[in-house]
Amino acid sequence: MTTLGHLINGVRVDREGRTQDIYNPSIGEVAGQVSLASKATVEEAVAAAQAAFPAWRDTPPLKRARVMFRFKQLLEENAGEIARLIGEEHGKIVHDAQGELARGIENVEYACGAPELLKGEHSKNTGPGIDSWSEFQPLGVVAGITPFNFPAMVPLWMYPMAIACGNTFVLKPSERDPSSALFIAELAMEAGLPAGVLNVVNGDKEAVDTLLDDPRVQAVSFVGSTPIAEYIYSRASANGKRCQALGGAKNHAIVMPDADMDNVVSSLNGAAFGSSGERCMALSVAVTVGDEAADALIAKMQEQMASLKVGPFHDAGNDFGPVITQAHREKVCGYIDSAEQQGATIVVDGRGVQVAGHENGFYVGGTLIDHVTPEMTCYQEEIFGPVLLVMRVDTMQEAMRLIDDHEYGNGTCIYTRDGEAARYFSDRIQVGMVGINVPLPVPVSYHSFGGWKRSLFGDLSAYGPDGVRFYTKRKTVTQRWPSAGVREGAQFSFPS
Repeated sequence: MTTLGHLINGVRVDREGRTQDIYNPSIGEVAGQVSLASKATVEEAVAAAQAAFPAWRDTPPLKRARVMFRFKQLLEENAGEIARLIGEEHGKIVHDAQGELARGIENVEYACGAPELLKGEHSKNTGPGIDSWSEFQPLGVVAGITPFNFPAMVPLWMYPMAIACGNTFVLKPSERDPSSALFIAELAMEAGLPAGVLNVVNGDKEAVDTLLDDPRVQAVSFVGSTPIAEYIYSRASANGKRCQALGGAKNHAIVMPDADMDNVVSSLNGAAFGSSGERCMALSVAVTVGDEAADALIAKMQEQMASLKVGPFHDAGNDFGPVITQAHREKVCGYIDSAEQQGATIVVDGRGVQVAGHENGFYVGGTLIDHVTPEMTCYQEEIFGPVLLVMRVDTMQEAMRLIDDHEYGNGTCIYTRDGEAARYFSDRIQVGMVGINVPLPVPVSYHSFGGWKRSLFGDLSAYGPDGVRFYTKRKTVTQRWPSAGVREGAQFSFPS
């Protein structure tokens, strides 16, 4: 059985020690093992990154960008293999894995613009013979801690921009599906990254805490659940590090009475059940304004959900695959149980789904639950599974209050033909990413990704312009060259 190790200072490091099983969730069987890095192994990776930093910091941005261009090419050339690795360990259907990688590649493309993105600001003659300018300098060693649900895309949100800005990087991917992250990092080395610029350590809490505590690590990026995001942000900040920690979500879609219901249903099917609902931007709650809209939505959803195809990753005809582990399957089913016990109506039940030939896989079918109310557990907490809740309200304002009152503020959308309603909603809703007739308002790479409230800890969002600012620090220089023979005496008043 294969045991995955780490990538430190440009070479694979495979050491005996603690290990964890890696499952193929499509069949419910162990597919390999991953080494869990000790404190000493993580410190070795940080030391490699620190040693590589001076030379990489002094490498011209244009040369760093050329590495990113080559990296993009290698990602495209190896897309099939990357999608296979994602599918085997995550269960994501091949077309979904390819889409994930494509969005990651967009962030590499944005990082290719480093020479432009890192241009400072210059002002001549701010005073007699005095010039001032700002420049953006790298932080040093930075780290990323990434989740299981996007094992390729989320690391690509982080280290391409961090490295293009002149930093060196230590990545701690999810120990549940680490193969694609490790393979992609090796492609980055092949693209021309010097040894030590990018390091990968697989591990659990011991590895995470080591990165959070090591004084050589200047900044930490994280994506995961809100409780862990809050822990990471608090511990990193207490240690004087810059931190951006993206947490959980409960994304609502408001369905107005005038909405194109066929479009709504098609959108919600993909947005609620794609990737088995294991997306922080999954639409998990449909808030219908009026019973007529709710009844129409339920009827059409039932009809379309009857044709949903659930199965293994390698069959592109499937719509979505398994959830990540048996324990997570039980957790998702537990939320459905609680909804039923608390008085909701299970319209379509995915708890008993069986996939022929894959009976041991970690499958949950698409589930539709009506008459959900705010106090129910299934509404209060993030399910992270293929479950769509339907809530009924009388007015748009009531729907917006539900969204604003929830602790999460990651993404939301509204379905309507009314431009006034759409503008009112987008202006006033207390959520960081908003869609208007768009079910998954995930920003493109040249904007930034980040929610509000307990969906994001930190001042800067992920990737895009905020990514450049997160991975750099501003330095402002004021310069004067006195003219020959001109000398001024001491000035004791504040300069103006």
